[in-house]
Amino acid sequence: MIPLDPLPNLIDQVYARILEAISDRTLQPGQRIRQNELADKLGVSRQPVSHALHLLHRQGLVAESGRRGFEVTQLDPSRIRQLYEVRGAIDALAARLAAQRAASDAAGRARLDAALAAGRRIDRKTSLAELIVLDVDFHRAIYQLAGNPVIEETIAPQWPHMRRSMATVLSELDYRGSAWAEHADIAKHILAGDAKAAERAALAHAQTAGRMTEERLKATDEAAA
Repeated sequence: MIPLDPLPNLIDQVYARILEAISDRTLQPGQRIRQNELADKLGVSRQPVSHALHLLHRQGLVAESGRRGFEVTQLDPSRIRQLYEVRGAIDALAARLAAQRAASDAAGRARLDAALAAGRRIDRKTSLAELIVLDVDFHRAIYQLAGNPVIEETIAPQWPHMRRSMATVLSELDYRGSAWAEHADIAKHILAGDAKAAERAALAHAQTAGRMTEERLKATDEAAA
């Protein structure tokens, strides 16, 4: 049998740090990743970096480039549209279920209130990395309030790709405010127990984000052509 890796926690930390850098575009699409340089920046050996990069490769976040090298993959506008089509359906379901359970789940309501309050505190100086974390936290609060663990289990493998797509639109200052206005609308319907309105608002939010991301990516591709 193959011996177990002795450094799982370190690999997880390195993976999370590289994923964050890809998500907030510290590592840009198409950028070559040099393992030795990355290991030096993170203060670790090449082994956990290599393990983390192979995990990211399996997820489609980095691609092989040259001899034993990697580069950050490009975001595909069509793939993002497909992702948001699925996410829209999941978010609509989650919002409907959350509204149905809101009256009976005080802890779930508190998590949603806290996530919304945190998002309302953003300003022009809030970093892109923090904006992404706050956005994810808000949607996870809805998933948890929905009371169906399969929702989170289904969406979890897609979060790395969604974090990257979020960065595309959250980098625009004007969208930051409108995104949280939409979040507030979703939360209002959930907390009021209005399942149909919550479902509609969550679906519209996902569709808007998907459309804006696809349009932004296409414009970027056209400008680079």
